[in-house]
Amino acid sequence: MNATLLIELFTEELPPKALPKLAASFADTIADELKKLQFVGEDAEAHIFASPRRLAVSLPAVLAVQPEQHIVRKGPSLAAGMKDGAPTKALEGFARSCGVDVSQLTVSNDGKQDVYAFESTRAGEPLAAVLSGIVALALKKLPAPKLMRWADLDYQFVRPVHGLVMLHGADVVPGEVLGFASGRVTGGHRFLSAGDVSIPDADSYARTLFEEGKVVASFDARSKLVRTRLEDHAKKLGATIAADDALFAEVSALVEWPAVLEAGFEEEFLEVPQECLILTMQQNQKYFPLLDGNGKLMNRFLLVSNIEAADTSHVIHGNERVLRARLSDAKFFFEQDQKRKLDARVPKLAEVVYHNQIGSQLARVARLETLAGEIASMLGADRALAGRAAYLAKADLLTDMVGEFPELQGIMGRYYARLDGEPVEVADAIEDHYRPRFAGDALPHGAIAQSVALADKLETIVGIWGIGLIPTGDKDPFALRRAALGVLRMLLDAPLDAKALLEAAVASFPDDRLSANVADEVYAFMLERLKNLLAAEHRGDEVDAVLALSPARLDEVRAVLAAVAEFRRLPEAAALAAANKRVKNILKKAEGAVGAVDAALLSEDAERALSDAIEALAPQVEAKFAAHDFTGALTLLSGLKAPVDAFFDSVMVMADDAAVRANRIALLSRLSGLFNRVADISLLAD
Repeated sequence: MNATLLIELFTEELPPKALPKLAASFADTIADELKKLQFVGEDAEAHIFASPRRLAVSLPAVLAVQPEQHIVRKGPSLAAGMKDGAPTKALEGFARSCGVDVSQLTVSNDGKQDVYAFESTRAGEPLAAVLSGIVALALKKLPAPKLMRWADLDYQFVRPVHGLVMLHGADVVPGEVLGFASGRVTGGHRFLSAGDVSIPDADSYARTLFEEGKVVASFDARSKLVRTRLEDHAKKLGATIAADDALFAEVSALVEWPAVLEAGFEEEFLEVPQECLILTMQQNQKYFPLLDGNGKLMNRFLLVSNIEAADTSHVIHGNERVLRARLSDAKFFFEQDQKRKLDARVPKLAEVVYHNQIGSQLARVARLETLAGEIASMLGADRALAGRAAYLAKADLLTDMVGEFPELQGIMGRYYARLDGEPVEVADAIEDHYRPRFAGDALPHGAIAQSVALADKLETIVGIWGIGLIPTGDKDPFALRRAALGVLRMLLDAPLDAKALLEAAVASFPDDRLSANVADEVYAFMLERLKNLLAAEHRGDEVDAVLALSPARLDEVRAVLAAVAEFRRLPEAAALAAANKRVKNILKKAEGAVGAVDAALLSEDAERALSDAIEALAPQVEAKFAAHDFTGALTLLSGLKAPVDAFFDSVMVMADDAAVRANRIALLSRLSGLFNRVADISLLAD
């Protein structure tokens, strides 16, 4: 017999941010174990249920009894089992352990050799014999960093447990987990349910909880319901919701019977920067701020209640009262911060440790001033404005608002800088210098902001790397990978020399403070990140061919990649790539320094023809390269196919005469160097 299997653990309120992961892990482990034991087919799909007070999973077509199990026990090899035609003691001992005679053993292969084996068939286990153990294993594997004990029990779990449901169809599967015997009774909504809920069968679990317990058991269904009701209500007000997916998910994990309510606050609070108000509503209260058609914060907001009531006024007023206190704090912080200008706060950064090996935040600000100014000069921007923005960039770390909400660093600096009368470019750069904060985030806008952002990230990478705190495996406590990706995204669009920037960043530190080769090491680290960044857009071998030349101007990389992609479509491309591989191998084996080509030593027609072709094309290729016409340069080089083929067909590179041999190697080096003006095409796959 097969039927739907339902397992539910009824608990006290589970941590909302962890709920989806807990539920997925619980369901996956149970499904995997049942599949291993053949109680359910490999293609069976688990249905996950999760609410604040329950983790549950159901699986269709689960067998009541496991199929017969074919058991194979492997023993000694044939060589070790027989000696002079008689069984060895090892083989006799293996047979005895299996309860049979040696003659009843079979031969099997263990993947390396033939061995003696004993094959038997065992009746399958009933579901009740294994299910409790599977559930216990699933609970043990939950990604829960902190466990707790409750009452006087010896068990541990994320939250105190109050019940266990295990149903196979309409039948209770007997068992015990965390001291609770299985049954069919669970709890409904903490306030709206009339009492405990009895589940008649596994297939009616969600429907019964919905109808009798006032619980939407499916996390996905509840999330969709929350989002739809919130968006519908906002639409009626002509507003949009200021919230990310994380807030929707967290609120969905806090309620079992969602009800959307509208509330408001006094307009006077709108004088505070809206980012502060939005953050306190989202982070502290889990409310949904509303924006008008111009993206401005309204003094109305939405909340999701776990109680459906005829009169919601008490719930609304209570939430408004709590929020009013929070907004009053934000308003107080904003007003207090304005009593002291940003530049007056900068000297106090001397008391804030950045890192004990590379000084305080004030020392860091001095480095940023210098570096941002240099980068601005490279970009043709105002060096003084960039230096001023860098000087003020970290001052808001000492404000009350950022002390309360660290997420507002940079944002509040921009507001305060504008209030202090700083130039718009300076104020905007204070906020933008943290960009890009994450993958897909906007880049800094304008040369001043870009200069400070690059300085900030380059100083971080070079400084932290230079004192030996290099990312390893999945450990990157200073987020150097993220900083490197931010730098790369900016340099892909900026006419700057990446190597020169790294050298300038190193030079901003005191002598001997950083490791000797930090600039080269960080550059190599950045190229590895760049490979990953470009992998989604281009073929891997094309990326390797371009980055093999260690380009300093990363803003040219995409154009070179396009040229390489165009080149490989030419009929001559494959042969030239193969020839360049051959040239590369020859040059690797060459002994001593490679000199210049001596025309007097070119004795064969094919080598003279190749030399003439190279010299004729070289100035044209250089002109194309200087004009950033990389496609044109490679197209010109494709014309070398015929003389290159003729050279390798008729010329012996490794001639007996040392001078001739060295001259031919020099010719090939000249050929390789010409191609390598654009990319190492020897790395292109066939």
